[in-house]
Amino acid sequence: MLITVIWITFAVLAVVVGIVLFRDIYAHRNQLEANSWWKTGVIGFIGNFFDTLGIGSFATETAMFKFTKQSEDRLIPATLNVANAIPTIAQGIIFIRIIEVEPVTLTLMLAASGLGAVLGAGIVAKFQERRIQYTMGVALLITAGFMLATRFNLIQGGGEAIGLEGAKLWFAVGINFILGALMTAGIGLYAPCMALVFALGLSPAVAFPIMMGSCAVLMPLASIRFIRAGVYNRRASAIISFTGLVGVLIAAFVVKSLPLDTLRWLVIAVIIYTSLAMLRSAVVSKKA
Repeated sequence: MLITVIWITFAVLAVVVGIVLFRDIYAHRNQLEANSWWKTGVIGFIGNFFDTLGIGSFATETAMFKFTKQSEDRLIPATLNVANAIPTIAQGIIFIRIIEVEPVTLTLMLAASGLGAVLGAGIVAKFQERRIQYTMGVALLITAGFMLATRFNLIQGGGEAIGLEGAKLWFAVGINFILGALMTAGIGLYAPCMALVFALGLSPAVAFPIMMGSCAVLMPLASIRFIRAGVYNRRASAIISFTGLVGVLIAAFVVKSLPLDTLRWLVIAVIIYTSLAMLRSAVVSKKA
């Protein structure tokens, strides 16, 4: 029953975002940007392909946008949210379907991330971004170290569970609330969520429906605000909404077919990459 409610919620969000986006593009059909259809399409496909593997799309797409000069810099943040909203909702629907998660655990963690984005935004906005980047970068690097130690049988860790209960469940809900709030400060949710799943003894596969589902709740709400404000690249968003879906569908079945052991290595690689990227951003920000 809970899973069905989640699917319906995602479907409603996709329809609402799609309608709002279509109406805005149609209203400005004579003022659309001069994007290259194939360049922007490739950006959407590649970004969402890797996003579905848990690597994230924002950094990848930002780099490609700037390299190919397909959007003004000032429009990139909003464009990333709007363009990837529908593909991310598709990720949430697919992974909840192909990977089993205990319904109560999933529902509470998704709700917590949404509430975190709405209620925690004002609190997080007062934090120094560089301090958050340092803290998250170090924490993720330590988690990756523990994960590597378990892979080489130096310590015991990880697990195969698909759900939580008691204190662990409420701890996870609290952390996902914080991660949802951090999303409003530009701190990605994927890698920290993977680390959380590992630390609590859940199967690595469980991270995918939880983290994709969390972003499927967050991004449409942000996208509607950006669309109404008109601070995004309309043509790029329309193209990526389509090609991104193709990338999601292909990558989703790649993840589904990966052996669990290979998936664990993928999770470790993503966490290490994100940790180093956060620490680098913090250092660059300090120098600036």
